Amino acid sequence: MEQDNPRLPARLDRAALMPRVGCMEQLASIRRLAIEDGKGRGMRVWEVSNGSGLAFTVYPDRGLDIGRASIHGVPVAWYSVNGEVAPAFYEPEGAGWLRSWAGGLLTSCGLANVGTPCVVDGEPLGLHGRLSHTPAAQVNSTAAWTAEGRYELEISGVVAETRVFGTKFQLRRRITTALGDNRITVRDTVGNTGFAPAPCLLLYHINLGWPLVDEGARLEAPPHRVLPRNERAAEGLEHWMRFDPPTPGFTEQCFYHEIPADADGLATMRLRNGARAVSVSYRVAELPWLIQWRMLGQGEYVTGLEPANVFPEGQASLAERGMVRHLAPGETLETLVQITFE
Repeated sequence: MEQDNPRLPARLDRAALMPRVGCMEQLASIRRLAIEDGKGRGMRVWEVSNGSGLAFTVYPDRGLDIGRASIHGVPVAWYSVNGEVAPAFYEPEGAGWLRSWAGGLLTSCGLANVGTPCVVDGEPLGLHGRLSHTPAAQVNSTAAWTAEGRYELEISGVVAETRVFGTKFQLRRRITTALGDNRITVRDTVGNTGFAPAPCLLLYHINLGWPLVDEGARLEAPPHRVLPRNERAAEGLEHWMRFDPPTPGFTEQCFYHEIPADADGLATMRLRNGARAVSVSYRVAELPWLIQWRMLGQGEYVTGLEPANVFPEGQASLAERGMVRHLAPGETLETLVQITFE
């Protein structure tokens, strides 16, 4: 395996590395830690370092979401004023989700609701659903050489979203990266383990912040259709790809992107700022939309690149337009999302 990272030797194969290190954790590792203070106290935090400049944290107690992320020491993920918050502080009513949302590189939204709070069959569904506040089970980590000669790091687990007399879902997640490959791959399999069809809404809330997000940065993608969410978004439709400095009183804008797939079935949007860039790729067959969250306010200076199977407008409104996908009993939905750092 060859790579061009000047911080490491040219060869990263097993034969070249093993005589030079006492333990592979000298280069790449997964460390299991826990937060000791504040609202995050007791929450598990697994730190991943791939030995090639990519470092990120995974939260087993928050749906196996991804928190902090940096490349060669430069942070790329936006962090909210809330900081790291344990799931016990979750307020499911209305927009209470915002009180315990840390931001971070990846927040999983769903599975009963994405976006606007609503009521379905008498049940209140809060903003963005419960997925991100549900601890995972069967959580495991591995770091090993593969048959293809890659030193791969993987975290996996199962997130159950269930209710007596209600929907029964299991989401199986695998998060992988590798030595010499500055990419995070998230593979999910959502299964309906119940005995009736159930709505399955899914959005991957990928949050990028300063210094990547700054005046002069641009979003790049092949020519495609872009829809503004509302009148406020329509005001910025011609400038969706541009970034301004933090703006007092800025009101968020959302754009819905329908990006064509490449030969591998993946669509990609890239955020570039000079020599730095982060790309978000996703399999279009299961996630046909990329939701762009454009928020350029003071202290809330962030852009979201969010592969999704629905618009973030709440299950009730989406159902009226026939946009909600249902999984039959025993049916599964397999998704692929990749975040690549340059």
